[in-house]
Amino acid sequence: MSTANSEERLIRRARVLQPDGSFQENDVLLRQGKIAAIAPNLEPSANEIDATGLSLLPGVIDPQVHFREPGLEHKEDLFTATCACARGGVTSFLEMPNTKPLTTTQAALDDKLQRAASKCLVNYGFFIGATPENLPDLNTANPTCGIKIFMGSAHGALLVSREAELEPIFASGRRLIAVHAEDQARINERRRQFQGQTDPAIHSQIQDDQAALNATQLAMKLSKKYQRRLHILHLSTAIEAEYLRQEKPPWVTAEVTPQHLLLNTSAYAEIGTLAQMNPPLRSPHDNAVLWQALLDGVIDFIATDHAPHTLTEKAKGYPQTPSGMPGVETLLPLMLTQAQQGRCSYAQVAHWLAAAPAAAYGIANKGKLLPDYDADLVLVDLEREQPVRREDVVSKCGWSPFEGWQLTGWPQYTLVGGQVAYERGQLHTEVRGQALQFAAP
Repeated sequence: MSTANSEERLIRRARVLQPDGSFQENDVLLRQGKIAAIAPNLEPSANEIDATGLSLLPGVIDPQVHFREPGLEHKEDLFTATCACARGGVTSFLEMPNTKPLTTTQAALDDKLQRAASKCLVNYGFFIGATPENLPDLNTANPTCGIKIFMGSAHGALLVSREAELEPIFASGRRLIAVHAEDQARINERRRQFQGQTDPAIHSQIQDDQAALNATQLAMKLSKKYQRRLHILHLSTAIEAEYLRQEKPPWVTAEVTPQHLLLNTSAYAEIGTLAQMNPPLRSPHDNAVLWQALLDGVIDFIATDHAPHTLTEKAKGYPQTPSGMPGVETLLPLMLTQAQQGRCSYAQVAHWLAAAPAAAYGIANKGKLLPDYDADLVLVDLEREQPVRREDVVSKCGWSPFEGWQLTGWPQYTLVGGQVAYERGQLHTEVRGQALQFAAP
């Protein structure tokens, strides 16, 4: 394990992102894994990064990923996934419980934490997964960022779709509940209706807008009834966004993926089953309404839902193909490219990708460029345009739905606790992140 986080390091002449979205050239001193000072012309250090021409942002916190370990390591594992994180400027992640075995007990959570300590280049946290039977575990397992409920998109023992099963979870305890909000009964009914169709575009009709809205409304009903902290994962539809605009109380948060902002159902004709995910891609109208909800604060932040599958699995033909796509390597450059194009500001990108998820999950001292905050940082080149190329993908799955897109703002350095995990195309695979700690609700 690297001991570099106890060293002093100086980032020289970085364009440091300011709260107003502008950039100001400064030196940044890192000491014992923290930001010690941000000022011009700091004293020289034996350990310096020349950041001339590079822009400094807070390291990205990706609050929804599926890294496939244990049990599905042929698709991805904690080491390959966190190599991909480092390349993408992601310095912390929160991972989902649908591994094999499922993360539904303290023992399974402990196993993941032990694996992560030995393998992860970046900081890590894990959800505990709800089943209809494991209520005691949901309230006692530690450390965890929250309870994950699959209300739909059938996930075996993790499926908790009926109100009678959901209510005891909302009624007991105070821990954050994060929901995959799709109505499984409606999906089952529509699957029968569209049976025999093999065009992957039908996926967006089977798991339609109404299936999403039904589940979001049910989760909100229970959250309001019990004043329970709720987070709605990967919001995908205009009707959900407008519903939240009217109904969302202060203790509810929501996220959106870059896929649901930037891709739509036209992607099926271009990339086929590589565009298949849950909840599915929607219409250009949904893209526009989700963007506006994000800009207005109705949607609080962004997550990738990184869910890799092999190209062999994706080639099986719909509906045998699994849903999901990788995302940690492209999240930051995708959003910085949107800022460069004027759709949002650089300050908003930093808020959505770092400060807001840190606040939502009670992760202290992360997500901002301030003294005494953790030195989880990314230096990007906002002048250099580079395409998404399959041969550059670090994730074990080896592909991206954004292949061929020209993006600006690729990471040049990623620092985790002051340690350089990624440097101009080279991964420093000896670097290790730490287990995230979450404030009690």
